[in-house]
Amino acid sequence: MSRLRVHKVSKIFGRRQAEAQRKISQGADPAGLGAAVADVSFDVEDGEIFVVMGLSGSGKSTLIRMLNGILEPTAGAVEIDGVDITAMSGRELRDLRQTKVSMVFQHFALFPHRTVLENAAYGLEVRNVPRQERLEKAKEFLAQVGLDGWEDRYPDQLSGGMQQRVGIARALAAETGVLLMDEAFSALDPLIRREMQDLLLDLQRRLNKTIVFITHDLNEAMRLGDRIAMLRDGQVMQIGTAEEILTDPANDYVAQFVADVDRTRVLTARSVMEKPVAVVEANGGPRAAVRVMRETQSAAAFVLSRERKLLGAVLAEPAARAVREGRSDLDGLIDDDVQPVEPDTAVADLFTRCAESPFPVPVADGDGRLLGVIPRITLLAALGNGQEVTTNA
Repeated sequence: MSRLRVHKVSKIFGRRQAEAQRKISQGADPAGLGAAVADVSFDVEDGEIFVVMGLSGSGKSTLIRMLNGILEPTAGAVEIDGVDITAMSGRELRDLRQTKVSMVFQHFALFPHRTVLENAAYGLEVRNVPRQERLEKAKEFLAQVGLDGWEDRYPDQLSGGMQQRVGIARALAAETGVLLMDEAFSALDPLIRREMQDLLLDLQRRLNKTIVFITHDLNEAMRLGDRIAMLRDGQVMQIGTAEEILTDPANDYVAQFVADVDRTRVLTARSVMEKPVAVVEANGGPRAAVRVMRETQSAAAFVLSRERKLLGAVLAEPAARAVREGRSDLDGLIDDDVQPVEPDTAVADLFTRCAESPFPVPVADGDGRLLGVIPRITLLAALGNGQEVTTNA
């Protein structure tokens, strides 16, 4: 079961909401019907960072406010842990925000008259957690966001980035299962924003929260999101991983949106690698290696164990010489200094390897099993049209 489920949710403003919803259900354009969000559906899995990305007016902030009951949907359902929150009373919604869903706002929303520690403990205070317990918990999470030693300061003594760290610590201290972040980093300058993104990714590796992150910045969305929902005029244009959206845009709008993205920072070794065909088993001998290289028109072959673990590579000329000499084994011919890359390695980090290696760059899993190879020509093709990228995940 998904941690959070949004099913055919719409939010329509104006007097004739029922009529507008009926027209939208029949396929009418929601733009002229007062719909801020129109028929949106998605699931967010436990431990996932799900990014909702769209320009101003796309409906993303309206959407996130329906995820914790601040706004009531005109139609549809929002489920958290299998419970439909649109059917909850006001009291039940307040309890939901205290125990299941926390929110980090764009403009920090700190109390100026409270210390950093008191601000971080506020979510626990409204739940009537004893003072000493909530302060200890808040101090623990302030340390996790890098504010150890700043507990007695006040918000106006902190930079914007530090204030947002307090907001994140407050949300984490509440220990809710779902964390909503509404343009949380957009008020920060680019350098601090990058630091906050790093912080969020580091916290996620340690805490494994379920996060819905709202942004208008495509690069931020692609850096943070396990999956991304592209929103336009209240409608979902596409949901997918950064690689899926970049290499296979659903329509012209998405294609134009991602046209200027730095592909080398989004695409990974997994998305551009090819099936390894020039391979030979270690006991195959030089004659088998030469035959494989001739059939695949390759200048080198990778040598694998029976478990498909990468042992190294052999070049065509030494293998051919060994055949002429009548040798039956590959001893002394295998270059075992061939270092594979992990499947999630960014394409930007592959160029030096490709330029310096006489072999295609091998891609291996954590156990050393060969998954694919990346020839230089394939790496260059990945930088062009997304349709040219070959995926053999």
